Amino acid sequence: MARRIVVGMSGGVDSSAAAAMLHREGWEVIGVTLHLWDYVRAGHTGRCCAPEDQHDAARVCESLGIAHYTFDRRELFREKVVDRFVEDYAAGRTPSPCVRCNESVKLGPLWEIATRLGAEAVATGHYARVAPDGEGVDLRAAADTAKDQSYFLWAAPLEALRRLQLPLGEMLKPAVRALAAEEGLANADKPDSVDLCFLEGQAYPVFMAQRGGANTRPGNIETVDGEVVGQHDGVHGFTPGQRKGLGAGGRPRYVLKIVPERAAVIVGDDGETRGAGATLEGFRWLCEARPERVRARIRYRHTGVEATLDQVSEGRARLLFDSPQRGVAPGQAAVLYVGDRVVGGGWITEGLS
Repeated sequence: MARRIVVGMSGGVDSSAAAAMLHREGWEVIGVTLHLWDYVRAGHTGRCCAPEDQHDAARVCESLGIAHYTFDRRELFREKVVDRFVEDYAAGRTPSPCVRCNESVKLGPLWEIATRLGAEAVATGHYARVAPDGEGVDLRAAADTAKDQSYFLWAAPLEALRRLQLPLGEMLKPAVRALAAEEGLANADKPDSVDLCFLEGQAYPVFMAQRGGANTRPGNIETVDGEVVGQHDGVHGFTPGQRKGLGAGGRPRYVLKIVPERAAVIVGDDGETRGAGATLEGFRWLCEARPERVRARIRYRHTGVEATLDQVSEGRARLLFDSPQRGVAPGQAAVLYVGDRVVGGGWITEGLS
């Protein structure tokens, strides 16, 4: 009897190719799409988990001859991802919505659905590699470093990670599209998503202004000495390390920190914006080893910096960078690697000077 697996189907080529690969390997594949968001802007199409994407996922499953189900998780997505996104920016933090989504909306709920459907594993189209490893998981960067998504997976429930399969982890994107075309999948040439699904193509400050209420009030742009060098329309438009769009006194300046209590954006020069480390909360290990030396990625596109990890206790930790880093932003995830393996992660609460 074939082993049963649930594949999270977003409607894109990656999850479709993952389902096709597992089907080829003899799994009994069940496609599951999570309905997360309803678009309200006319003409916005082709992003994650919208109604047209559900249709694409259903067509792929029909083509492969596998079952497909859609589950409504809009309320959960709004609460755990969208509302948190708005709250974080209004409070001067820089959110990581894709990490939050995998943590609270996608992988855990997918595993719950899989158990109800009698499946023994879950798969997605993420570009990363994963395998159980004792009490932890062996989560590693993808072979395609340009597409690697291991950063987004560190906070997902361990139970779900231990039962997760990532068929694309060893593949390059052109090979994934070639496989989808070989299988005759209708979405083989579908463009990749390039923005957050719920923004619907809007800039996030515009989205925040629509949803942030009183917390998006205007305020001053100030130096560390209190000199007012400009004004802004709301702290939600800024993140530590930002330079573009400041217009602060006619000279290059960077955001150092945000003080939401008085709607102030504090700016300084390049040297002032570079932090020596970060404090973390919600910290957890993914491995049984407890390394002190790690490579820390403090945002998704960050290549990483060698760092020392200390003062780890009760979900808190401190990172000390080997070289100062720009843009140490509260609210972002710090994901820790040894080689290509994710050994732990936590949420940045404060940059260290």
